Amino acid sequence: MATHLAEGTIGDAIATRPPQEVVEPAGRNSFAVPGDLRRDSEKAKALTTTTVVSTDDYEKYPVPTEEESKTLRKVPGSLPVIAWALCLVELAERASYYGASTVFSNFIEFPLPQGGNGTGAPPRGTQETAGALGMGLQAATGLTLLFTFLAYVVPIFGGWWADVKVGRFYAIMVGVIICGIAHIIQIIGAIPAVLQQGPSHAAPPFILGLLILAVGAGIFKPNVAPTLLDQHRHQKEYTKVLKSGEKVIVSPETTSTRTMLIFYGFINIGAFFTLATTYSEKYVGYWLSFLEAGILYFILPVVLTLLYTRLYRQPASGHSDLTHAFKIVATALRRNYFRVWRKDFWDAAKPSRLSAQGISVDWSDKLVDDVHRTLQASFIFLYFPIWSINDGGIGSVATNQGASMVTNGAPNDLLSNFNPLTIIVFIPILSHIVYPILDKFNIKFGRISRITFGFILAAISGIWGAVVQYYVYKLSPCGYYASTCADVAPINIWWQIPNTVLGAMSECFCNVTAYELAYARSPPSMRGLVMAIFLFNTALASALGEVLIPAITDPYLIWIWAGPAIALFVQTVIFWFQFRHMNDESYMTYEEDYPDEKESSELAKSESQEKKKLAA
Repeated sequence: MATHLAEGTIGDAIATRPPQEVVEPAGRNSFAVPGDLRRDSEKAKALTTTTVVSTDDYEKYPVPTEEESKTLRKVPGSLPVIAWALCLVELAERASYYGASTVFSNFIEFPLPQGGNGTGAPPRGTQETAGALGMGLQAATGLTLLFTFLAYVVPIFGGWWADVKVGRFYAIMVGVIICGIAHIIQIIGAIPAVLQQGPSHAAPPFILGLLILAVGAGIFKPNVAPTLLDQHRHQKEYTKVLKSGEKVIVSPETTSTRTMLIFYGFINIGAFFTLATTYSEKYVGYWLSFLEAGILYFILPVVLTLLYTRLYRQPASGHSDLTHAFKIVATALRRNYFRVWRKDFWDAAKPSRLSAQGISVDWSDKLVDDVHRTLQASFIFLYFPIWSINDGGIGSVATNQGASMVTNGAPNDLLSNFNPLTIIVFIPILSHIVYPILDKFNIKFGRISRITFGFILAAISGIWGAVVQYYVYKLSPCGYYASTCADVAPINIWWQIPNTVLGAMSECFCNVTAYELAYARSPPSMRGLVMAIFLFNTALASALGEVLIPAITDPYLIWIWAGPAIALFVQTVIFWFQFRHMNDESYMTYEEDYPDEKESSELAKSESQEKKKLAA
């Protein structure tokens, strides 16, 4: 099998087999290329070797001409078979994660139903809601937000640890083991004998399992998407001729978009497993809900072991460009006298410019551009917390709203399943119909345009949630205190569907695009960390929700829906005008697009020394 080019650079070319030194005998049709290869070992120490890349690769991936780049249609490349298997791993992990976490709200908020079977399920044929601990809405909101906060803060460590110390695959396996322990603890805590002894016995194992699950998910989550994108070993544009005879450009950006859409689709196929756990809590009990999530999860170690020898595993770098990033930012600030608005702000930190002044640094022009692009992506991610709290509402407000409506036997948290169901249906439409049609008619729907459109959809969904809450209050026998009313409002729970569907559609534009930006706009040694920075903004959304907990109560729930929606509309306008220029920026940077920096640096330094001598 020919060796493909990794990360779009000759220097990083490695085989699609597991990480190992690749040395092929040089012949008439091959040439040596220096590469920065790292062994996949516990120490992850860097080494330098010589990799030989066959010229057949360049015949297989012909670079488009300037004219072809302007006129040819861009299409995605095919997803490697091993990447599909990795998507199945993500499906199983998310199924267990969401399957368990979806029933957390009812488990915490409501007590064991009177007349039920003692396992958390309410009596058949009633409008009662499943429950266990009876700690109330604010406690349920607080604990579920804490769970989300931890699950999206821990990735900062998980991403850095994988990038620098152990490699992504090892981090994924550790996350799997930790989450497995959490599932076992939660199953034990939901045994009927434990639940029936009261919250003092049931709450400790549940909360401990909740915290451990958040930690394990936080280590697992930031490393899966980068590992999946790593399976595309050639990450530069090339031309090919389709069976129809049409010549097209295979674009790495379009390929990443298609890959992340598929990945996100598998996430939500897994999330749809909540249908099983919500009905189990309603009709059998929580022990079955947590057992279902655990059983599905325990197949992950087996699957990952089978994938081990076929999966490309990006080894740990042994170092991070994070230290260089701080130095580059500090240098740019200092040499520009903190005038961050200057158009050439980042040029001041480039070695090609510094060397002319006799200043030597240990980073490259490319890394300066990568740091700039990474910071741009990170600033974009700061707009996501307000979007996130519009996607389904803050904490447990959606399930609380459902509990105040007519359910006719359906679980009050049932409609959360329409989020993954919508995504499962919508992603193939986007991937195979909408985006190809836009491309065919040369309508550019760039990365910033996609996020902006997603923000708008989420804001509309928040407004819909406020309208439904208004009618719950209006029709409830208890008026503006519907959440604690013995009787439900005569409005069907299915009116929550537009809120759920619009929020789900917005995720297909916002989350998928954010995954692409985190991968493409960061240096290879920081991709897990930058992915974690994006995930961290979900933690910020949870923290914002925690601040609002005192207001998450009757009679203020209309504004808990409407306030974030209004804020998101205002934010979207600012976001568009601030970042719209990024629609036209290049998707990735490549080493060969930069001149020989060392040579030009030495020349500039020599010229500088000559000028000083002449001046003297």
